[in-house]
Amino acid sequence: MAKTLRKCTLPLLCLILFSFPKSTDAQEDASKVSLISFLQNLERDFDIKFSYADEDIRMRNVVTPQTENLKDILEDVQKQTQLQIQKLNERYYTISKRSSIDICGIVLDNFERNTVTGATIEVLGTKTAVITDSDGHFAIGNVPRTAKIQMKHIGYKTLFVDAQDLMKQAPCTTLLLAKFYQQLKEVVVYEFLTKGLVKQVDGRIEMNSEQFGILPGLIEPDVLQTVQVLPGIESIDETVSNINIRGGTNDQNLVLWNGIKMYQSGHFFGLISAFNPYLTDKVILTKNGARAQYGEGVSGIIDMRTKDSISEQFYGGAGVNLISGDVYGHLPISEKLAVQVSARRSLTDILNTPTYQKFFTRVFEDSQVNRDGNFYFYDFTGKLLYDINTNQKIRLNFISVNNLLDYSDEEMNSGQRTRSDLDQTNLSFGGSLKSTWNEKFSTSLNVYHTRYNLDARNTSSNAKQTLFQNNQVEETALKLNTNYRLNQRFVWGNGYQYTETAIANATDVTQPPFQSDVRDILRSQALFSEITYRSTDQKLFARAGVRLNHFENPDSFKDFVIEPRLSLNYALTREVKFQILGEFKSQGTNQIIDLEQNFLGIEKRRWIVSDGDELPITKSKQVAVGFNYDHQNLYIGLEGFYKEVDGISTTTQGFQNQNQFNGEIGNYDVKGIEFLVNKKTDAYSIWASYGYNVNTYYFPEIVPPEFPNNLDIRHTGTLAGTYTLDKLKFSIGLNYRTGKPITAPQADDPIDTSFFPSRINYRSPNADRLPEYLRADASAIYNFDIGSAVKATAGVSVLNFTDRNNILNAYYRFNDQNEIEKIENVSLGLTPNVSFRVAF
Repeated sequence: MAKTLRKCTLPLLCLILFSFPKSTDAQEDASKVSLISFLQNLERDFDIKFSYADEDIRMRNVVTPQTENLKDILEDVQKQTQLQIQKLNERYYTISKRSSIDICGIVLDNFERNTVTGATIEVLGTKTAVITDSDGHFAIGNVPRTAKIQMKHIGYKTLFVDAQDLMKQAPCTTLLLAKFYQQLKEVVVYEFLTKGLVKQVDGRIEMNSEQFGILPGLIEPDVLQTVQVLPGIESIDETVSNINIRGGTNDQNLVLWNGIKMYQSGHFFGLISAFNPYLTDKVILTKNGARAQYGEGVSGIIDMRTKDSISEQFYGGAGVNLISGDVYGHLPISEKLAVQVSARRSLTDILNTPTYQKFFTRVFEDSQVNRDGNFYFYDFTGKLLYDINTNQKIRLNFISVNNLLDYSDEEMNSGQRTRSDLDQTNLSFGGSLKSTWNEKFSTSLNVYHTRYNLDARNTSSNAKQTLFQNNQVEETALKLNTNYRLNQRFVWGNGYQYTETAIANATDVTQPPFQSDVRDILRSQALFSEITYRSTDQKLFARAGVRLNHFENPDSFKDFVIEPRLSLNYALTREVKFQILGEFKSQGTNQIIDLEQNFLGIEKRRWIVSDGDELPITKSKQVAVGFNYDHQNLYIGLEGFYKEVDGISTTTQGFQNQNQFNGEIGNYDVKGIEFLVNKKTDAYSIWASYGYNVNTYYFPEIVPPEFPNNLDIRHTGTLAGTYTLDKLKFSIGLNYRTGKPITAPQADDPIDTSFFPSRINYRSPNADRLPEYLRADASAIYNFDIGSAVKATAGVSVLNFTDRNNILNAYYRFNDQNEIEKIENVSLGLTPNVSFRVAF
């Protein structure tokens, strides 16, 4: 088996060549051969047979052992690959993965690549820990293959890696430990506010539900509530179904669940997130500088991804609070196959809790629903994980979200009872195939079909008129992503996406007879490409891309949109980073409000597609410049931005004045500054944030054409903190913002009687403002064990514990006496909640 060197026939040339030192890496690479080929040669040379699973040895290489003894050869192969080779008899051998492996690594400073001496290397879940030597080197034997390795050193951010990525080899894996999170696949810049929230080098915010700590008012890691703690993100009406990112409306956000676009994101008509957080692996929030693979979402992107790896063991959990109960679980069927499921149902139709009473009042205060209403919600998800091999993985996803309401009215004279109801559902299916073709090239294919349906039946109290309304969205999409690593610094990504969206809006009135049923289709195709660069010293990150969109409505128009994207981050010093973000984006779906009493006055918004005329393609452009300072657990971030959105309609903006039904086309622009300071230690985290925005409409056909946006919140501020004492976590916070603009009637001449029916004479649009908003929240969580296998959590929270009466919105209308009345939407009052959870 030993190699024979060819004799040198030119001694002088050989002397010159062999006088130069050889690269060890180059020599090893040249001598490495495919493990499969090497085993086949052994079978032929020694007349033996190996039994193994292809995925266990595919893509593995070995250096040819310099010996001809079979026993020594097999021992050498085991050391190189950390596979277990077992002899069955004189001829047959089996090869399998070892349950434990040997690991090693060299820890360096990420900025100047100096060795880090004395770093603690711990195998999580065990009592095994070592420290790095003077060369930054460490080695640990007999480590569980699936273990997580934690690396800590004073003055550096903690680093977590998979043990499999550190399998002992020559040379050992180099790990970069510095002032920011460093993962093997992607650099994360800062962990801030609470555990599980990190800011990546490209400006995106990631939330990890499993590592999540605690935030004021939250006792569970509600995805869409959590994102609102970040500067530039808020909900002007305290709901998760109306999240405003940098002054944009909720329909301008792209919400994804496992790559599926979601048209419904909330339960209890927006007060609770519709997505179970306990199987969610991470949530990616993008306010600017989005990757070219993302279309739609001119204001922001919320990308939720559930756990994607097959665990060797079953895990799950269950919990209950004063609104709902839920269960979830991950069930491995084999090494290649697993199933994830989750289910949640409200208790609102069973228990009349104080929390439910507060929620009910908040949601239905400005609707036709009375206290006799019967309301409940539920959701369930499923995911099938199948690993064809280590390089090809199939995932199938399913989610169903449902809100159901029915209530009755009694006619005072006849005593006859009439019933009305509303049913809101989102049903989605999706699948993906991820393939790694070699060390440089990988692909991802994703397909999905989603269906959103909103039905309402409203029967008048005298039973003479029944109004049926329906809004339905059906969307089918296909996306292909490719990823090619040109070298250690450059990665080139490309892809294609096709989407077909069909939206139907129907109305049926019994008296007087009226019917309307409109269905529109929008097809879009996109090609996208981007290049990512990381300098070898990790100081510079840059990504530039472009997305080419073609929109087509078969009945009306075609449009071609070019969308450049940019993300750049440069480390001026170890502590100070400079960032530039920019993007052009577009979208072809929006939500409109026809009448305040549509869909029982609860869910007033209808989805529609752009037709190129009354509602063109909405287009945005945004640029931001920022600085981040991170030193010794202190983080300071300052970012200024400018955003412009064209192609908006007054029907999509939620006007409740003289401009509500006119449908004028215009634009808005937002100029703003976001500031965040956060001091964080292992025991506590305290932060303060401030945002200043100037958000302005421009509608050429309205007088005056320029006026404040409905979402023009000039000043926002947050002061909050968390504290951890052993197993107890506590958090308290204060949220402040100036009031939103409203349009009031003229004081001297409020009613125009020259029309029939009479009209309200309004002042200039959005010339008045509501009072300022102030809310204080608190929460506490206690973790404890029930036996050795069950972990439990008990939590209590109070929203608005000062019981302040915040006015969220106000508008004017005529009452039955033809007098103007002011309708005010009031925030949640003092709202307690408790929870109990177990995990196993």
